[in-house]
Amino acid sequence: MAVYVYSIVAATHPQRLAGLDGVGNPPSTLRTVHTKELSAVVSDAPEELRPKRRDLGAHQAVQEALMADGTVLPLQFGFTTTDDNAVRAVLEDRTEEFTERLRTLEGCAEYHLKAAQDENALLRQILQESDEARGLNEEIRSGNSSPELPLALGELVSQEVQARQDQLAGGVLDALRRFAREERSLQATGNDFLSVSFLVEQDNEKSFLSAEQDLAKKLGEDFSFRLHGPLPAYSFV
Repeated sequence: MAVYVYSIVAATHPQRLAGLDGVGNPPSTLRTVHTKELSAVVSDAPEELRPKRRDLGAHQAVQEALMADGTVLPLQFGFTTTDDNAVRAVLEDRTEEFTERLRTLEGCAEYHLKAAQDENALLRQILQESDEARGLNEEIRSGNSSPELPLALGELVSQEVQARQDQLAGGVLDALRRFAREERSLQATGNDFLSVSFLVEQDNEKSFLSAEQDLAKKLGEDFSFRLHGPLPAYSFV
C-alpha cells in the first residue's frame, strides 16, 4: 500500500504521536520509519486523498505535535510514495541534506505575511500626486470624448499602481527582513501587493511581531496586513 509522509525529524527527536490520527476515512494509524540519523512520520495513504478539512487538520496536527518537541521538516499536504522502504531509502540517500536543513531550521518558525492597500485609496493617491494622471482624468470628466484618453489614463494608472506597490513591498521587506533568518517571496494575488514567508528565530519573534505591528500602524487604515504564524516551516524545507 502507498505511504503518506508527514514530516522528517532527527532520530533523537521525541515522537509523541499518541492520540493523533492520520489522514483518511477511517483515519489511518501513524508510525515512523527510521534510519540511524533520521525518522519520518508516515501512515498508510488512502486511495482517494483530497484536501478536505479533516485531512488538512490531521496533517497539521502532526506537524504541531512534533514542533512542540523540536525541529521539523514538514512536508506539504499530499506527499506519498510507494512503501516504507522507499521512505527509508530517501532518508539514507539524503541524510546530509536533511540533517543540514534541520540545523538551519532549529529554533525557528515560519510567519507568512500578506499585505494590501485599499484600491480606492490608491487611486485617489495617484490622482493627487500624478499631474499627468490628474490632467487626463479632468479632460475625461470635462466631456472630452476621445477614446484615446481613457486608454491612456488606464495605462498610466496601471504603471503607477505597479511602481507604487513594488516600492511598498520593498519597504515592508526592508523593515522586517532584519529579524528573519530567511525569506521566501510568493506571487501576490488579488489586491495584495506582498505575499512573503519569513523564517524567524524564537529569540527574534517578539521583535519581528512588534516591527510588523508598528509598520501596519504607520501605514494606516488604508492598508491590510494579515500575518499568520508561528507555522511549520513549509516554505523553507
